[in-house]
Amino acid sequence: MSGLAALLLPAALTGAQARARENLAIAAPFEVGESPAGNYLAALVAGAERDTMAAATFFREALRFDPRNPRLIERAFVAAVSNGNMPEAFGLANRLIAREPDNSLAHLALGVEAIKAKKFAAARAHFAKGGAGQQRDITATLLTAWSYEGEGNSRRAIELVDRLRDENFAVFRDYHAGLIAMIANNTAEATRRMKAAYEADKNTLRLVDAYARFLARSGRRDEAIKAYEAFDQILPNHPIIAAAQADLKAGKALDPLVKDPEQGAAEVLYGLGAAGGRQGDELAAMIYLRLSLYLAPQNGLAVITLGDIYERIKQNEQAIDVYALVRENDPLRTTADIQTGLILETLGRPEEAANYLKRIVDEHPKDEDALSALGNLQRAHKQYAEAIETYSRALSQPSKSEKPNWPLYYFRGISYEREKKWPQAEADFKEALKLFPDQPLVLNYLGYSWVDKGLNLDEAFAMLHRAVELHPTDGYIVDSLGWANYKLGRYDEAVKELERAIDLKASDPVINDHLGDAYWRVGRKLEAHFQWNHARDLDPEPEDKVKILRKIDQGLDEEENPAAAEADPKRNGG
Repeated sequence: MSGLAALLLPAALTGAQARARENLAIAAPFEVGESPAGNYLAALVAGAERDTMAAATFFREALRFDPRNPRLIERAFVAAVSNGNMPEAFGLANRLIAREPDNSLAHLALGVEAIKAKKFAAARAHFAKGGAGQQRDITATLLTAWSYEGEGNSRRAIELVDRLRDENFAVFRDYHAGLIAMIANNTAEATRRMKAAYEADKNTLRLVDAYARFLARSGRRDEAIKAYEAFDQILPNHPIIAAAQADLKAGKALDPLVKDPEQGAAEVLYGLGAAGGRQGDELAAMIYLRLSLYLAPQNGLAVITLGDIYERIKQNEQAIDVYALVRENDPLRTTADIQTGLILETLGRPEEAANYLKRIVDEHPKDEDALSALGNLQRAHKQYAEAIETYSRALSQPSKSEKPNWPLYYFRGISYEREKKWPQAEADFKEALKLFPDQPLVLNYLGYSWVDKGLNLDEAFAMLHRAVELHPTDGYIVDSLGWANYKLGRYDEAVKELERAIDLKASDPVINDHLGDAYWRVGRKLEAHFQWNHARDLDPEPEDKVKILRKIDQGLDEEENPAAAEADPKRNGG
């Protein structure tokens, strides 16, 4: 566990729970070598792969053999801070600026360390140094403003924030000016600024939460509830929003999102880190988020954001370690646990993943997200009866908004269909479409199933064409339209669509098998054999492989006419 992880492990965690979470992530073993060049090369590879733990370890070893090399110090520093090894990172930052006095990232880190120590003048001195640039300007300006608030000079702090005149920074500007005014008990200014930030961006969870908390603490409880309810329409059932709403309705007071300058500076860094993560700049995002968590380890949203970045860059073991940092009493604790369970599945540990998710469901039997995650895992492992039961439990929970439930009906419908319980499956697909009429996945599955069964053909084709129109680059959906044409004997049209599906999803055995069948029907038998052989080599399902091997050996029975369904009015819903 990293230094940051050890520092942030919640005190409320019991020994057994802590051990369980620590032992979940089993990273691939690596050893440092005796060769400085070998360690340096290993560090470069780890850095390129964003394996921050390995990069920090190998750069540390490489630096032992060449301790005065400024490039090596800088790389070791970046690796340490991105991995959350903060004491080591601050030491390296000092060594770096001794050789490169204008290194802006080193000054940023040391300025953050100074804010933590409440040495606000020293923090400003660091933020004033380094290179220029738009990103550095907003970071240094806002952090410097919070350093003035740390000294009680809110007027100077807000004046400094207002120097960010670029309209791209307008929300940042009003948001942080409002937070500063709140801490300074300047209610009029806080109201003006927070409202301006909220009106400009009602889609950002953190901003909405801060504004609603401010309203509630200002005696405007009903307005706070309305702000939360409006966001719930955008992103339904978010744990942070649900917890705040429950507290308000229970008559509990809401804590402010930012209580002091230290947390205000952390909020700057969190906002920049979250923005960097959305823009694909993972390294910068990790650095900002690590620095933010150094100042405000209680920010569960920052932890979740950091964990999500590690997941996206395929550093799953480190993601598990990061998710363990969410505190036990945080509304996001269950979210972190669910993600951990899903990562265990990604890591090829399905039994452990299932047991982990079942434990979460046992602890939170009414949590729709936990039930949905468990159901999806069961469905992925073809445990359809168990999945049906789990999805049914999730659907039995009261929900504020019905539209988000469409995936539960859709996935339960798939499970019913795989269990050969078509009436129940069809009912669920129709319910999903009632909640989300233009959902391409549901249109595709129901339309394809109807065609496959020779039912409701006109409506089925309309559904499939609409699904392709909505998702023209989805190979599976295009395949469904092509296969529907095949089933009705429209072989030339089937070939056209299935060739397009192959272009979109060349490695799928089912699509290759379908195209082989279509080629055979139009007389392109050599190409049919090529597609069937390719389908065989792509690891199809066992029952499909038996059929593919028979076709490779014997071809298709010419007497089998898939178009027969078209001529049967009863199978066409008549």
